[in-house]
Amino acid sequence: MPDTSSAPVPAAPNPATAPNAIAFIGGGNMASALIGGLIAQGFAPERIEVVEPFEAARDALQAQFGVTAQALPGPQLRSADLVVWAVKPQVFREAALQARPLTSAALHLSVAAGIRSSSIAQWLGSERVVRAMPNTPALIGRGISGLFARQAVDSAERQRIEQVMAPTGETLWVEQEHDLDAVTALSGSGPAYVFYLLEAMTRAGVGMGLSQAQAHRLAVATVGGAAELARRSDDPPEVLRQRVTSKGGTTHAAIEVLERAGVAGHFVHAIEAAQHRARELGDEFGT
Repeated sequence: MPDTSSAPVPAAPNPATAPNAIAFIGGGNMASALIGGLIAQGFAPERIEVVEPFEAARDALQAQFGVTAQALPGPQLRSADLVVWAVKPQVFREAALQARPLTSAALHLSVAAGIRSSSIAQWLGSERVVRAMPNTPALIGRGISGLFARQAVDSAERQRIEQVMAPTGETLWVEQEHDLDAVTALSGSGPAYVFYLLEAMTRAGVGMGLSQAQAHRLAVATVGGAAELARRSDDPPEVLRQRVTSKGGTTHAAIEVLERAGVAGHFVHAIEAAQHRARELGDEFGT
């Protein structure tokens, strides 16, 4: 018997060369972002199957990407070695039970918020399940997705998932599934916090005499630039903030108002509330 102790680990399949199809259950915005990314990598549209109940969404997917889209799961799903679940949490169980007889051999990736992998595994009769928690900047390739894999998912399959998610932005693996509730609260819901800040900054600019367009442009450029500076810097946000907060200056006056109002603490409580709701969703829609 040959010695395989030093045999190399097989390379993860490249989406552009993988032999089988990828199926999407649900054809909304996140599915569209992933499909567009796959095709940009060279994945053939004819090897992508979509199950989407709404005719207008099916027509749009077929027109934009040239993929096959059906209203209900059918025999075509048997050829998929990866099934991406992009359905709303409240319909996940029903959709999974419909597709289960056709997808038992596949690796499963869920981008549905809140549904725990134990529920998904039970509904599908498979332990090869990965959960992803993306955020909306994924639609322009600037998102970040938290990922959790059940024990049955091997390293090559993890790499496959990373390749599929790569066009949407960064990925971050967590080893405990409950950490995805924190990911949901921090980055999944996070864009809304930034948009909330942009709303307030724009409103303030208009109140001080700038036009809506001027205030919006200044606010968006400032938030985007500050975020990029934080990303590139080795210093924590606290240090970066202190560098632009000279005592007695304009920034100091603004920060004092925020501190007196307890804005930082309120933000922490708000994010904790989002985490709590993420846990509730798992209880509400799970098994």
